[in-house]
Amino acid sequence: MDLTKLQRAVIDALEDVKAQDIKVFNTTHLTGLFDRVVIVSGTSNRQTRALANSVREKARELNVPIIATEGEDTGEWVLVDLGDIVVHIMQPAIRQYYALEEVWGGKPVRVKLLA
Repeated sequence: MDLTKLQRAVIDALEDVKAQDIKVFNTTHLTGLFDRVVIVSGTSNRQTRALANSVREKARELNVPIIATEGEDTGEWVLVDLGDIVVHIMQPAIRQYYALEEVWGGKPVRVKLLA
């Protein structure tokens, strides 16, 4: 699947469950393992799990393989690996503590809206 379409689908799935502070980073210059990192906040364990579920459901609809999901047992930080895109769904305190935006650095990718 086209990376731009997959990225848009992931963002739509996150927005459907009211994700907060969505940031997308291009990682092609940093690693060959994946092309995008999406970092997003959820307000509770329940919401982080719901956000992860929404991303997985959208991936299934598009026949995108789900490589792995981690962290649903606690819900503080849930990771969904879609191969080309890795989604980190974190509660605000965890997100602030680990500061993944600094790790993946640079400016977030501008996301184009599809008509």
